[in-house]
Amino acid sequence: MIQKILLSTILLLSTLTGTAMATEEPSYRSILQEAPFEIREYPSLIAAEVTVSGERSDAISAGFRLLAGYIFGGNIRKQSIAMTAPVIQNESPNEKIAMTAPVMQSPDPAGWVIRFIMPASYTLETLPTPNDQKVRLVALPPKRLAVVRFSGLVDDNDVEQQTALLRAFVAQQKLTAIGMPSLARYDPPWTLWFLRRNEIMLEVASAK
Repeated sequence: MIQKILLSTILLLSTLTGTAMATEEPSYRSILQEAPFEIREYPSLIAAEVTVSGERSDAISAGFRLLAGYIFGGNIRKQSIAMTAPVIQNESPNEKIAMTAPVMQSPDPAGWVIRFIMPASYTLETLPTPNDQKVRLVALPPKRLAVVRFSGLVDDNDVEQQTALLRAFVAQQKLTAIGMPSLARYDPPWTLWFLRRNEIMLEVASAK
């Protein structure tokens, strides 16, 4: 109960002060840029993820709460998060984990997979074990992703439209799409709609 109250208080204070929910983004190498499209190569990354059911908007909220609980101290070392800067203090009882953007959402047979990419300074071995068994720590392999960037609030129609545009771009570039697209959100929910950064990401086969 105390942890839930603390989590709610931190989120409220962040909203009132306008603090961004993330400062670090995963590094990548840009292969091609034709705005609003881009081809990127990402290295191996570590993510915390959960699988939740329900509608897209409900799932992202539920998944965010579960993952934020882990980041805000819901782990065996009771580590907390620095929400305004990537302050990292390795192997300290009061160590802070910097939260990164984006929050990623992908369809799954059991529901939706919601992910936070962990800061680059962490490995599976150095991250604390989550208290909630719903939260999984996973290693993501290197990937080449086709991306389309857009602003505004996101609903299913936006996702469908942007995904169609991205698939057309992938076909135009004579690339082969792999798997299902993901929705990436880079901004906290209090960000004005026209300032929001959203992306649809679609894995493509790497060049031989």
